[in-house]
Amino acid sequence: MPVPGAATLRRGDTDMTVTAADKTGAHTPEAADVITGARERIDALDDRIIGLIQERMAVSAVIQEARITSGGRRVNLSREMEVLDHYRQALGKPGTALAMTTLELCRGRV
Repeated sequence: MPVPGAATLRRGDTDMTVTAADKTGAHTPEAADVITGARERIDALDDRIIGLIQERMAVSAVIQEARITSGGRRVNLSREMEVLDHYRQALGKPGTALAMTTLELCRGRV
């Protein structure tokens, strides 16, 4: 008998029913609903964050192009240190790693 809100997966000769509780790790339907809703919000936030990073990459390319055109270097290390410090102050040690990844994504696009 089908379970409302469940998906049926076929693995070999066996049908497996996957409920929202299975997908979320919740032990009650109410908790599964909360988790599902929160995950949808996280997915939307992730989409916005990705969009902002892409926008940052484009702005960084403009800066790098202007710097190179004027005879400067592509990367300004003192500015990168400011960015690293800003992320670290706001997010702690993991913020530094996030800033490093962000800077890496934004370098060398020119």
